[in-house]
Amino acid sequence: MKNIFKYSIIAAAAMLTGCTDDFLSQDIKGTQVLDNYFTTSEECLASVYGCYQSIAFDDWWQVYNTYVTADICTDDGWMNNTTQGQDGYIDLALYQGKTTSGTLSNFWQYRYKGIHNCNVVLEYVPGVSSLQEDVKNRYIAEAKALRGYFYFELVKNFGGVPLVTTMATPVDAANMKRASIDETYAQIEQDYKDAIEYLPSRSETVKNSELGRLTKGAVQGLLAKALLYQEKYDEAKTYLDEVINSGEYDLLPDFSQVWDMDYNNSVEGLFEIQTNDNSSYSVGERISVVVGSRDDSGWSWSGPSSDLENAYIAAGDEIRLFNTIIKHGATTLPRESQTFADGYTVSPNKHKSGRVNGKLYIPQSKRPDNYDAPHIPLNYRLLRYADVLLMAAEVENALGNDSKAQEYLNKVRNRVNLADVSSTGKALRDAIRLERRLELACEANRLYDIRRWTDDNGKKVACNLFGPNGSWVKYNTQESTDPFETTNLIEPQDEGINFIETRDLLFPIPNTEIVQSNGMLEQNPGY
Repeated sequence: MKNIFKYSIIAAAAMLTGCTDDFLSQDIKGTQVLDNYFTTSEECLASVYGCYQSIAFDDWWQVYNTYVTADICTDDGWMNNTTQGQDGYIDLALYQGKTTSGTLSNFWQYRYKGIHNCNVVLEYVPGVSSLQEDVKNRYIAEAKALRGYFYFELVKNFGGVPLVTTMATPVDAANMKRASIDETYAQIEQDYKDAIEYLPSRSETVKNSELGRLTKGAVQGLLAKALLYQEKYDEAKTYLDEVINSGEYDLLPDFSQVWDMDYNNSVEGLFEIQTNDNSSYSVGERISVVVGSRDDSGWSWSGPSSDLENAYIAAGDEIRLFNTIIKHGATTLPRESQTFADGYTVSPNKHKSGRVNGKLYIPQSKRPDNYDAPHIPLNYRLLRYADVLLMAAEVENALGNDSKAQEYLNKVRNRVNLADVSSTGKALRDAIRLERRLELACEANRLYDIRRWTDDNGKKVACNLFGPNGSWVKYNTQESTDPFETTNLIEPQDEGINFIETRDLLFPIPNTEIVQSNGMLEQNPGY
């Protein structure tokens, strides 16, 4: 866990508060001596902002890149860029079983840096006598909720991890063993539950010009997802009901608005990475560039698959298809005011699938002057209300309440003009699973769904998609006639064939962490 315990208060105010001028005017804090720092409310708030800044840090490679990788490792996407070396992704995309991924190493380290920043707040803020009690409780709640979020990010990728809940020294940390998956989830649940009581509602943050900071509903939704991943359906239902019945959230009327920067922090957004285009700081996102067309200033890592496109076509889902996948030759693009008479270019000889992510496409007129930099003011949606409704549908179906499950499922479908689903039991379960794919595609959800869902044969869905007999592998090697994917073989057509059931439902612990722990950290099975 090298370097995870260095602390500085970073340019967090500018990032978090892309929604208000007051927040944007905050001075950037330099490195502080902690014992002399926590003396005023402003200093405490700056330290809390440091926890928020830890959600994504400064650019694409610390955290965002793992979101890109997560989609590549599913049937929804390819590495896609076939003009450059693919070292940053190929080990994971091809399920090669290696433990040296720089992407995962960065993610591990920066998630623990975020945990450390939260632990600093939890160590010092309780003792600041000048803080009003309600303000202090809120700061503590925000730090706990964010720590819970960081641990959830770790457990769903790596399984059980070392639980650092105090300001441990590097020596102490190096001697920490991994907690079990159950123990890690218990810590996550406790942090979320401790936080909920002291957080405001969304409407209160709107009234106080504090959009972007955590709310009660956001943490209830995050807790529900952690419970759902453990199949704790009754408990998950309790918190999902709280969110739904609060009246604080709703679906945006038009699906095209969901990933529109003009709708940052909308009524559909529970939890978003805050951004703005202030060119003095790295407080915007650049993931739009990372996944964008190489013919349009992008890098083209992670491109939607023809299999995903076929799923939309089979469902008659024209609205979400248009807003999710941009295909070579398209004349109209999501949220773009101009048309492309000669067709938008996603050159098939440069892009495995000839397709790019439509949700993260930035219209030409809304791009900052320095586009290939972390200055794009599109909030990255981490949890939105459609996800809450589909989680609720899944939970109700699992509990045998199919009419309620249909209600939640159909609310999501009706927004994109799809007919109501009236099936029950396993058929309804499968409809909900399909809906999650169609609604949340290219949002780094699919990987964790297919790892946790159990299929009718008792295997996890990922185990039936990948491996020598996997349906995704068979589609690409035996059935597909897609003119782009089947002719650009620089990226292997049998991607996923090396998947091993007993190994690849988790990523490996980065080897650098194993070495630095002097062997205290045990590697995941099979690596």
